[in-house]
Amino acid sequence: MAAMTLLTRRALATHTMATAALAGTLTSGLSFAAAPKRPIVIAHRGASGLRPEHTGLAYDLAIDQGCDFIEPDLVPTKDGHLVARHENEIGGTTDVASRPEFADRKATKTIDGQPVTGWFTEDFTLAEIKTLRARERLPKLRPGNTTYDGQAPLLTFDEVVAIAKAGSRRTGRTIGVYPEMKHPSYFAGIGLPLEDRLVALLKKNDLDSATAPVFVQCFEVTPLKRIRGKTRARLVQLTASEGGPADLPNVTYAQLCGPSGLKDVALYADGLGPEKTQVVPQDATSLLPATTLVKDAHAAGLVVHPWTVRAENYFLPASLRRGDATAADYLAQPGEVAAVFKALYAAGVDGLFSDFPGLAVAARG
Repeated sequence: MAAMTLLTRRALATHTMATAALAGTLTSGLSFAAAPKRPIVIAHRGASGLRPEHTGLAYDLAIDQGCDFIEPDLVPTKDGHLVARHENEIGGTTDVASRPEFADRKATKTIDGQPVTGWFTEDFTLAEIKTLRARERLPKLRPGNTTYDGQAPLLTFDEVVAIAKAGSRRTGRTIGVYPEMKHPSYFAGIGLPLEDRLVALLKKNDLDSATAPVFVQCFEVTPLKRIRGKTRARLVQLTASEGGPADLPNVTYAQLCGPSGLKDVALYADGLGPEKTQVVPQDATSLLPATTLVKDAHAAGLVVHPWTVRAENYFLPASLRRGDATAADYLAQPGEVAAVFKALYAAGVDGLFSDFPGLAVAARG
């Protein structure tokens, strides 16, 4: 499966704050109820295991399945609007490749040191982006999602916030938003910096508060430090099991997740968003004992929200895979993912990201 190479996501002062009340008021006037003291479930790009990611279809389903936050990855358009896409390259997530009027926009660019060929949001105005329709990013892994190809428009951050607010009114629960700044150093380098644009939208939507239902996340360090002085919204430093921040080539994520690194992170962020295997490792066969990362992060005053739990056999060790191993779609079949959720919850995480928020809610109990 060629698509499998793209499956890894490169997407509170104290632990008590993570589980305390999320106070505040929606523009609509709906008051935020006190949040229960339990881990939050963050719908990773919506219920993206069941609907094309970053669409109203995925976000609404996630809300109906009981999630606490919906997550948009944010990239800018040519005219500076922030839209929800996994990457600024949209050839694999929209119908742009089949649109002859945009054929001349195809290009090759270097993003965080890697050459990428396709169509890029920064080469389209918002009006042009709005003519496109979303497609499933992983059709071989999630063929059922292709049923919804072409049905959903691309969304701005304002529209994602509106979905969360409407979901709050519909369900009587507080639905937050958890935006990620994607490739901020790259965008700053082409004259489309993300930080001030995002801060303006947070303020516009009454989300510029440490008690508002919002976390702002990023894999880079400098943009989080920069935005720290501009907003009171809670910030989360994302990390991965390999590599390091694109803006700090001499720093690794492993260093950020060490005891001294976590203390440094706590100077500018409220939480840590590690890759899930940094909390509960796994080998080809099984899940392994939890690391001390949650304990160490809590000691530094950080909440911990690992990413991303997915249900398909492809992402699970052999002991948790289910179904007919000889079937052509074996890796796309659902496995015993409840064990992964439960291991992360048992490790003491304050929340987690999942493409299957309904399963995450069920495992949380």
